[in-house]
Amino acid sequence: MGWGVIETLGNSLRFVASGTVTSDGDMDLASRLCQLHDGLSAIVHSHQPHEAAVEQTFVNKDAVATLKLGQARGIAMLVPARAGLPVAEYAPNAVKKAVIGVGHGEKQQIHMMLKILMPKAEFKGNDAADALAIAICHAHNRAGERMRRVLAAS
Repeated sequence: MGWGVIETLGNSLRFVASGTVTSDGDMDLASRLCQLHDGLSAIVHSHQPHEAAVEQTFVNKDAVATLKLGQARGIAMLVPARAGLPVAEYAPNAVKKAVIGVGHGEKQQIHMMLKILMPKAEFKGNDAADALAIAICHAHNRAGERMRRVLAAS
């Protein structure tokens, strides 16, 4: 599960942190979900975000994979909600449009625009980059000039 934290002030974005929360593939599903929950809970505790955002699930041809993705997404929504944070959801095309200007694009385009929008951004892998893109989408879709810290999970 990718995660990213940014700070916003009006239209200004500042990279805070990003990474991935992993689970042990040899464990049963319930234990793996607990690992994702505990890992994301530690990030929320450490970075103290004000808001959270997640990407809406798309339907995949592989029903089992879609179900597992939905369960992990439930963790991504539950953890910030239990911490009292509002949680927004965005369609994948809305995230791409907010970051690269069009609703369809390649991962490499997203990576390139993340570096332009936040030159100090560091992310390893597509999941962390996706989470930062979701955070940027949320920042562009919410109103307010106050400094806010946004957590996004992908």
